[in-house]
Amino acid sequence: MQRLTINTTRLTLANLLGCLVLTSLPALTLAQTPVQAGPGIYSCVDAKGRTLTSDRPIAECTDREQKVFNPSGTIKGKIGPTLTAQERSEFEAKERAQIEEQARLNEEKRRNKALLVRYPNKAVHDQERATALAQIDVVKQAALRRSEELARQRAPLIEELEFYKKDPTKAPSALRRQIEEVGQSLSIQQRFIADQDAELKRVNARFAEELVRLTQLWAQQTSTPAASKAR
Repeated sequence: MQRLTINTTRLTLANLLGCLVLTSLPALTLAQTPVQAGPGIYSCVDAKGRTLTSDRPIAECTDREQKVFNPSGTIKGKIGPTLTAQERSEFEAKERAQIEEQARLNEEKRRNKALLVRYPNKAVHDQERATALAQIDVVKQAALRRSEELARQRAPLIEELEFYKKDPTKAPSALRRQIEEVGQSLSIQQRFIADQDAELKRVNARFAEELVRLTQLWAQQTSTPAASKAR
């Protein structure tokens, strides 16, 4: 088929139907999903304002959108302007960003839904927070008691070592070893207690952050039924 300016006196019945469809379909129908170049009737308006048709992509319209019709005259889709390497790179980067943003939104919705299922109200959230903090405190208290016990064990050893303060080299090796072992155990417990203090802060911060988000979600849940009733 040769490329030509549309002339209704030379159009076949199918092409006439295609033109009628093109001018009468609503905008939503025209916004077809882009199609790959292939069999069909291509139509576009070139830079000079001429409406061109062809059985293949139109060279004069590589810089603009071309609509593709089936032989029956119905719209098959459209192909966009031919992109330069930089334009395609920018388009693909934008497409990736959109995909990543949609994935982020989907993940956020999933997390919000999971939060609401787990914490349907503030009372449930407060209770779980208190339980989590209490469990950490139980572990911390056990470590504190162990530290106190080790300190008591070390006290008489230190007193015994005082006898050799003038010449510590004369202190029995067993005594020095016991003091060192107790000291190491005490250091371990102190580090463990510090870790529990840090965990308490972390858990408190997590629940505080969750509460901010949950307060918004609970409010949305409350307002949605009210809005539905109003309609």
